[in-house]
Amino acid sequence: KTVLKGLPKAAAVRRTSTREAPAGRHGGLVLIKNPHLDTMEEDILYHLDLGTRTHNLPAMFGDIKFVCVGGSPNRMKAFAQFMHKELGLEGSGEDLADICAGTDRYAMYRTGPVLSISHGMGIPSISIMLHELIKLLHHAKCRDVTIIRIGTSGGLGIEAGSVVITDTAVDASFQPRFEQVVLGDVVVRSTDLDRDLAEELLACSKEVPDFPTLIGHTMCTYDFYEGQGRLDGALCSFSSEKKLEYLKRAHEAGVRNIEMESTAFAAMCGLCGLKAAVVCVALLDRLEGDQIRAPREVLREYQQRPQRLIAAFIRRRLGLHPPAGPALPSSN
Repeated sequence: KTVLKGLPKAAAVRRTSTREAPAGRHGGLVLIKNPHLDTMEEDILYHLDLGTRTHNLPAMFGDIKFVCVGGSPNRMKAFAQFMHKELGLEGSGEDLADICAGTDRYAMYRTGPVLSISHGMGIPSISIMLHELIKLLHHAKCRDVTIIRIGTSGGLGIEAGSVVITDTAVDASFQPRFEQVVLGDVVVRSTDLDRDLAEELLACSKEVPDFPTLIGHTMCTYDFYEGQGRLDGALCSFSSEKKLEYLKRAHEAGVRNIEMESTAFAAMCGLCGLKAAVVCVALLDRLEGDQIRAPREVLREYQQRPQRLIAAFIRRRLGLHPPAGPALPSSN
């Protein structure tokens, strides 16, 4: 038996199941659940390179109605350029400026009432971005904001290229919860998403009928490889039989796709009273394999599918007709 000497005995971690009430939507404003912010003379949104003293946030963002977040900076820039055309705004949109250009952590673009922001990969990265984004929307006095994560995922029992609208984000044990250790305690938060918004998005999918769209559970993991039952990582502690057994159990529990951000996204947005949705395309069916083998041009078209659906949704909300023109620009 190997004993590591000189290390302190691990402290017991208390587990607290908290069902915190959402902040609510007072007059449609984005509210935050942190009383300490009221005592601060200045709030520096460090990872966004913005601040309440250095920037006029209400003037810059006060009329934002839709916030779309996704992992890749290039993809979110391409989406902003696409929305520029979809909204019929003047100019090509090719010269959209990165509002967060002073930092290399995230990229942010706005076009009309739409804000497009990258969040990187995984819960830690999206969590940091969301803390500062939600504070930004609060400081800017934005009203009636809808926030949507658009991204990629691994499908479960669905064909590659299918778009999944999340009804419930679940953890790797198929439970609708987000767990985080706060001051040594495990805090458990709800991951419910707005059901009416999910149904509205599904209805909008009829405007883009050239790919399948469905509603289902999305499983969120902390890892791309072992955490998602892959056999092709640098480490693997299970057999192919165990992997398939696990993925089939997930499918039986209602999971239709797997990614790495949805539980944190759902929990944080819900607590702050934001109407939120997760819309991801499946790059493969994980019941058939682990590696993504589709050609790059096919994957690029897959990645555009959630963006096309969200564009149809935003156009419908704004009462706009789709413009004639080319498809989405390539995001590389």
